[in-house]
Amino acid sequence: MKKIDVPFLKKYRFYLISALIMVIWLTFFDRSNLLKQFDMALELRQMQKQKEFFEKELADVKKEEAEVLGSMASLEKYGREKYLMKKEGETVFVLVDENEQILKEEK
Repeated sequence: MKKIDVPFLKKYRFYLISALIMVIWLTFFDRSNLLKQFDMALELRQMQKQKEFFEKELADVKKEEAEVLGSMASLEKYGREKYLMKKEGETVFVLVDENEQILKEEK
């Protein structure tokens, strides 16, 4: 039986083994290995979604603030509806449904 002679593998065996070891090291053992890079990419994607959500919420709050601070009547209405505030000498009746949630008038 004739042995197959591969001169390329013999000549560059050291470099091939070194490159293989380096790839394995970078994949699993390095401080910033590929597995951590993948996890950090997922975390980055999640944080970008959170950022978009909070930017939308901030825009909604700023819009609501502009509406409330527009006039004294709207500020009073907001305080009565949102925080159940009342004037002196007033009696407030809060209606609650079966699920213990405050009933609000829909307009």
